[in-house]
Amino acid sequence: MNEIYGETVDNESRCVHWHSPLDVIALKFRCCQRFYACYSCHELTGHTPQRYRLPSQEKVVMCGVCRTPMTFDQYAQLSCPNCSALFNPGCKIHYDMYFQMPN
Repeated sequence: MNEIYGETVDNESRCVHWHSPLDVIALKFRCCQRFYACYSCHELTGHTPQRYRLPSQEKVVMCGVCRTPMTFDQYAQLSCPNCSALFNPGCKIHYDMYFQMPN
């Protein structure tokens, strides 16, 4: 099973920073190849974050409910392709913190 790093508050990837019922994803950072609950959790590592360039077929997001890794395109559908857990649609305003978006 894939480990989720950060200050998590439950087993579904919610953290002290983001913990609504829909905050159930973890994001993979290119710099350390680890899934973190959020950008703020990764900042606690003390190293500079590196984002994935999109489009990519790399599994860069993981469902916190069933731990299924997925591509950005799968994640952008706002539900897990494996267990159908719903993801927070408001996270799209933060995409540029995690990914280098295409122009």
